[in-house]
Amino acid sequence: MPPVITVLSPAQGPAAGGNTVVVSGAGFVGVTSVRFGSNNAAFTVVSSTSIRATAPAGSGQAIVRVTAPSGTSNGLPYTYLTAPVLTALTPPQGPATGGNQVVLTGTGFTGTSAVHFGTTPATYTVNSNTQITATAPAGTGSVTVTITAPGGTSNGLPYTYLTTPVLYALVPGEGPTAGGNQVVLTGTGFTGAGAVRFGAALAVYTVNSDTQITATAPAGTGAVSVTVTTPSGTSNSVTYSYAATAAPTLTGLDPHFGPTTGGNTVSVFGTNLTGATAVHFGGQPATGVTVVNDGQVTATAPAGTGTVVVTVTTPGGTTDPSVGNPYYTYVAQPALAGLSPDTGPAAGGTSVTLSGTALTYTEQVFFGAAPATFAALSDTLVLATSPPGTGSVPVTVRTPGGTSNPLTFTYQ
Repeated sequence: MPPVITVLSPAQGPAAGGNTVVVSGAGFVGVTSVRFGSNNAAFTVVSSTSIRATAPAGSGQAIVRVTAPSGTSNGLPYTYLTAPVLTALTPPQGPATGGNQVVLTGTGFTGTSAVHFGTTPATYTVNSNTQITATAPAGTGSVTVTITAPGGTSNGLPYTYLTTPVLYALVPGEGPTAGGNQVVLTGTGFTGAGAVRFGAALAVYTVNSDTQITATAPAGTGAVSVTVTTPSGTSNSVTYSYAATAAPTLTGLDPHFGPTTGGNTVSVFGTNLTGATAVHFGGQPATGVTVVNDGQVTATAPAGTGTVVVTVTTPGGTTDPSVGNPYYTYVAQPALAGLSPDTGPAAGGTSVTLSGTALTYTEQVFFGAAPATFAALSDTLVLATSPPGTGSVPVTVRTPGGTSNPLTFTYQ
């Protein structure tokens, strides 16, 4: 009498095969083969009623049969399951402490038995065949997220653990109770910052880099804790003190012009400037800030272009740009393209037209080392009168933007 199969356990498995299937029935003495469809399976006869078979690779549905000297058994269906496919993680990053919810989307999630972030298992809920909600475990760096289901283990998608932000310092560390002053926060891990708080009050802020934030202090009183919140968590706190200090004012600058490369010293005049912690040219901080007295601060201009507003920040706040004359203009380096004429008598007195660019703010014209009288007609033309001289000399123009290239003028 041929063998009889009554149960396959399990009756399904991954397309890659390799899982153990217990074949139950009768008449398994002397079994010579176990087939899944047309594919032979490795097997061990446990008893006349039980066989342990290793499923070969396959797809779809295969009929399992056992062959013995007495004949071939009936067949029972075995279903090959497709491995799950992971298409997206939302969000694909989170804090190193874990605990945040991550939505996994894809296909083949029914029957999921494990979700791993790297080698660490995660708790999860199977929402549907195409969605799982997992709680990220703690971790570091970048790890691969995978899903294990009856059909096998999915492809992996990267998940990045973010470092919790660290706050080092506030400059200034105090300001007026009315708020409104700029405070520079330094630290690490600021990228993606979602909130800056002064105590419980939210501040308006700009993330300048991963290590710097510029925030506008909200109104407040006393000492408060400042924190930065990013997708990876909330930073440590640094104390900021509100003080009833007079707000600074800016009345003027000297000079109001400078080169686009910066580097020149600018004096800032006003009131209540004692304790100045920062000078900004537009959005760019100046270096070398020195408080001369309560009415004057000097600073080294940063590089820039166009006309910008200069502000001074003290514990009392930041100067109001609508008061005084806080405008500073960056001037491009002048360039000379031609002289007409380029010769003249040794006695001087020749009217020479200098053509070029960035000539509007011409301060001096030199024929060699000798200064010439001149008039700047436009940004491209200067009319100069040659001073006395001999031989060939270089003609240059000096503006707040620097000194031009030289062109040759010949005395005859």
